[in-house]
Amino acid sequence: MNRQDFIHLTTKHLEDLRRTLTALCCGDRMTADDLAQDSLLKAYIQIDTLKDAEKFRPWLMRIAYTTFLNSRRAIKPMESVDNATGIMTDTPADGSFHYQELYAALNRLTPMERTSVTLYYIEGYSIKEVAEIIGVKPDAVKQHIYRGRQHLRTILSSHL
Repeated sequence: MNRQDFIHLTTKHLEDLRRTLTALCCGDRMTADDLAQDSLLKAYIQIDTLKDAEKFRPWLMRIAYTTFLNSRRAIKPMESVDNATGIMTDTPADGSFHYQELYAALNRLTPMERTSVTLYYIEGYSIKEVAEIIGVKPDAVKQHIYRGRQHLRTILSSHL
């Protein structure tokens, strides 16, 4: 794959990448953009590992997911999300984000539930593709999606 092909494919899938990372980052668009940039750099460096250009999107999402996980491992939580619900900041949430309650609910899921739900429902990947991206068996993805839906239903029902 040459440089022009890489640019074409990344341009084609950039919004998908940003949307997925924004969901994984629970609406934090700035962090998602940073992770997208890191992911694209890693993808460009690792382009020789891509065997089939038709599988560019899942390959890129796998890199983005790994980049996301590595960034989360480096963060040391300081306060529980439950304790921070009433905190106001000087900087408003991302103005283009209209699903704050959903992102807050996604933030309360386990990382595997959040990732499985996001990739399956928001990005439209199949169970098999989600399994390949996050590196688990399809049955585990089904379980994460089921549990994630149950948890989201419980969390969001208190907001209705």
